[in-house]
This record gives sequence, C-alpha cells and structure tokens, in this order.
Amino acid sequence: MTSGITTLVPGLDVSRETRERLQAFAGLVGKWTQSINLISAASLPDIWDRHIIDSAQLFLLVDDFQHWADLGSGGGFPGIVIGILAMEHMPNARITLVESDQRKAAFLRTAIREAGLSSQVRTDRIEMLPPLGADVLSARALGPLETLLGHASRHLAPDGTALFPKGRIAATEIAAARANWGFDIARCPSITDPEAAILRIKGIARA
Repeated sequence: MTSGITTLVPGLDVSRETRERLQAFAGLVGKWTQSINLISAASLPDIWDRHIIDSAQLFLLVDDFQHWADLGSGGGFPGIVIGILAMEHMPNARITLVESDQRKAAFLRTAIREAGLSSQVRTDRIEMLPPLGADVLSARALGPLETLLGHASRHLAPDGTALFPKGRIAATEIAAARANWGFDIARCPSITDPEAAILRIKGIARA
C-alpha cells in the first residue's frame, strides 16, 4: 500500500490528509456538542465508529454522482463526512446540506470552513425548499421511511438514488411505506451495526 494511504472502510482508501480532516471534524463535533445537541454525549467516546465510519460507508453505495444532498444534516452525519470524502475522490461533485435549525446550520458552516470544503448549507425547511434535483439523497435518523420517500420524490433527480440508514425496524417501515409508495429497494448490511442496514432506493413514485 502506498505510504500515507489507509483503508477507512473496506473498499475505500483515503489519504493521510483526508483521515486528518475526518479526525479534526470529529473533534469539532465533540467541542460543539458541549453547547448544542449534535450527537448524544454517550456516543462521543465511540464517535469514530458510530458516526464517522457509519457515515463513510454510504459513500461506497453509489458509483458516481454530481450532486449529493443530505437532509436534516444536524451534526454533519453523513453530509460533512461525504463532503470530506468527495474532496479527495470526486472533487467536482456538489454537496448540499439541508438543516433548518440555525444553531446546527452555524456548526455545519464552521465545519465546512475548517475542512476547506465547498459544500453549501440550506436552512429552508425540506418541504419548502425548491427541488434540488440531486443524484444522491441521504437522511440519517430524520424520520420514518414513508416521510423520507416524500422528501426524496421532491428532491431526487428522476434516476437518482436515496440512501437511508435504518435500524432493527426497517422491515416494518418498508411495509408501511408500500401502502402509499412504489420503489425499488436494496438492503445493504451496515458494517457498524449487525442489526442495521442502509436502504438503497430508486424509482420512487406514489402508489
């Protein structure tokens, strides 16, 4: 392996600079979490696996993209992590972070500035934001799948891909969403939680 290159998650190698940016971002999250609720204080000791790696694995689930939109970005997971990875692997891609909470949006802008990213923060409410036309749309711990599909139908490009991390009740959420939505879905196992999966969804349309 080339000196300075490390494997972040299986199948994704990053430079020393990218790893350092991710570590600096983790430190920034810890600092701000003392003042605002970015992540739970209990998860701070495990921030690398539970948040950084958990977010980074989404990057491997799409082959290519020009515009990635992250809804309800909050503490920057996965949006800032994706932005840092894209800086190395897809430098021409656009990253849009949607967060209506002004304090969290201020944190995201600070994280973007300190990491040297070109990502954009939008503070509009998701349902009021003009359609983003994103190639990839992600949302982590934002709401039930049926709600997320409504957001995705508004903000995804017609052939776009939605990535939604879900826990042990994923099957229940999928069944409930089928009542009002049609979609193609693949359940991708999470590398950080054996009970979790990332739902990779395409072809979203109202039933």
